[in-house]
Amino acid sequence: MPALTDVRGVPAAPTVRQPEALFHARGLTKTYHMGEVDVHALQGVDLDLFEGEFVVILGPSGSGKSTLLNILGGLDAPTGGAVTFRDHDLVAASERDLTRYRREHVGFVFQFYNLIPSLTAVENVALVTDIAEHPLDPREALERVGLADRADHFPAEMSGGEQQRVAIARAIAKRPDVLLCDEPTGALDAETGKLVLEALTRVNADLGTTTVVITHNVPIARLANRVLRMRSGRIVEVAANAERARPDELEW
Repeated sequence: MPALTDVRGVPAAPTVRQPEALFHARGLTKTYHMGEVDVHALQGVDLDLFEGEFVVILGPSGSGKSTLLNILGGLDAPTGGAVTFRDHDLVAASERDLTRYRREHVGFVFQFYNLIPSLTAVENVALVTDIAEHPLDPREALERVGLADRADHFPAEMSGGEQQRVAIARAIAKRPDVLLCDEPTGALDAETGKLVLEALTRVNADLGTTTVVITHNVPIARLANRVLRMRSGRIVEVAANAERARPDELEW
């Protein structure tokens, strides 16, 4: 097949496919009214998140990280601005639409595991697969986070890191497009936290799940494709890692 040329007969430059923006946000604001005081949690945030990337959002408490994550996940609505997920307008969406959006597209991992104590690990994961259209098998989801041999154990029989990995398995079992993680290692020691981060990076690599991790723990940023720093409700810096570290290389 002959090379493509432009109208002058000069070989055309190859087309570089730009990654598709999964989220597109412009001018996001969020104000909480607390008595006579207004708290400006977000102040004009512009953000694009792309298919398959691993993003870490850094910032101190009160910088707006969790507020931003909750808006992206359809758990909260902005006071102003626009945010879309593919062709879904998350600002104009009804509560019913947001519920469906969360169920079909988003997996959440929080600092605390929220497992049901009376159910085994595999039963906790199955709660999600029962309502998903094309779920992973619950045992496969547990295998992907390194817990195949703990599937029939109850939360009380598991360590904190194992419980958090069950929570990750539960989140990915419905095959979400995006995994939103709010301080997933915040309640764990460093070595246990690395096991949890290994599970997250494996899911991102193997399933292509767009993964967003918010944390105040700066070394975790080395895992990311891109790092966003927030301060006082604004994104103040965006940086890309030339090389991504492995979780076992981190020190904190």
